[in-house]
Amino acid sequence: MLDKKLGEQGMMVLYAVAWPPQGIYTKRTLNSAADMKGLKWRAYSPATARIAELVGAQPVTVQAAELSQAMATGVVDSYMSSGSTGFDTKTYEHIKNWYDTQAWLPKNAVIVNRAAFNALDKATQDALLKAAADAETRGWAASRKTNTEVLEKLKANGMQIITPSAQLKADMKKVGDQMLKEWLEKAGPEGQQLVDAYRK
Repeated sequence: MLDKKLGEQGMMVLYAVAWPPQGIYTKRTLNSAADMKGLKWRAYSPATARIAELVGAQPVTVQAAELSQAMATGVVDSYMSSGSTGFDTKTYEHIKNWYDTQAWLPKNAVIVNRAAFNALDKATQDALLKAAADAETRGWAASRKTNTEVLEKLKANGMQIITPSAQLKADMKKVGDQMLKEWLEKAGPEGQQLVDAYRK
């Protein structure tokens, strides 16, 4: 479907690679979503702001470059991101818990202009597609390796890496289900088709 949507705009995907899985950084112990009520939650997108609203946290817009300062000054005391973000921002200096919720895998995609690709000779197209496939394989492996390494580095700096309780997992699944329902209302039949195909 992504190929179809981009194709309609004259583009094509060469490859996509995921960032490490997203978890919850917080000073609090989280046994359920109810424990998130009142947290000052870093929101960096409409989706992360909506998560805050659904669990009763207070969304605070903070860009990545300002995150360390926001934690140091108490502007935020929780957020959702990967182990990489936590290590890069030295979150362990302010927050000691990371719940490994594996909430989603954000992806970066490399796209090209379809007309420019089509203008290439066949051998060059094939070489580009092979390079893209190799880059995707390397990228996914690097993401897994980075995730393992940064979680070890977080632990070494005093961060607790915590497997979420069954209740917290169930509560966050309800949040996801609600957000999916809201998305489907906007996405319509095409979105429903995508979700149905994914669930098969």
